[in-house]
Amino acid sequence: MPLYRDDAIVLRTHKLGEADRIVTFLTREHGKVRAVGRGVRRTSSRFGARLEPFMVVDVQLHTGRSLDTVTQVETVGPYARAICEDYALYTSGAAMLEAADRLVAAEHEPAVQQYWLLAGALRALSERAHAPGLVLDSYLLRALAVAGWAASFTECARCGEPGPHHAFSVGTGGAVCSRCRPPGSTAPAPETFALLGALLGGDWTTADASEPRHRTEASGLVAAYSQYYLERTLRSLRMIEREA
Repeated sequence: MPLYRDDAIVLRTHKLGEADRIVTFLTREHGKVRAVGRGVRRTSSRFGARLEPFMVVDVQLHTGRSLDTVTQVETVGPYARAICEDYALYTSGAAMLEAADRLVAAEHEPAVQQYWLLAGALRALSERAHAPGLVLDSYLLRALAVAGWAASFTECARCGEPGPHHAFSVGTGGAVCSRCRPPGSTAPAPETFALLGALLGGDWTTADASEPRHRTEASGLVAAYSQYYLERTLRSLRMIEREA
């Protein structure tokens, strides 16, 4: 029977029977894969701890009819402990995993850019490179852009008129000019628009220098934008909102 090997991020797990676990991976070359880890819940398991959410691993899989089977696992990015030990890191990371699971819906379809975006975001979280909320918002904006829902923070999302503009419409796709502004649009501060653009473009100098009130406003817009285009509420975001 065929075997294959790939780098993978553990998105979520479910118990199966008394000692097994179903693991959902986002792999580099094979997209989303669901596989059974036999006996990984036993204390004697050789690689049970490597098959936890947030871990980046080199995994060998045995192809099955409906579920593959994990046969070997080596740690590539041991991010789980660092992320799970801190509530802010954990809630931000959980929202990322949930979003990735939604964005890569079909199994065994390559999603290389989504893989690298998530792997980089988890590494940044574990290393505390930036504030957790900034890492989360940057990841969500960039992952949605890769999926085809890139937000505009300078040109008008409807007519393309160069900005800066003063209104934001989730349903229209971002910043809107005064002529295209639909009812219900918000009016973020100019600094919030600048922060959103920095998060989408990976300008961490600007993002790290932003003020708390602009981060809070940006996070609200990113959450609304994400949930609109994913067409479902990200449950993990509620934990972050309660924390705030």
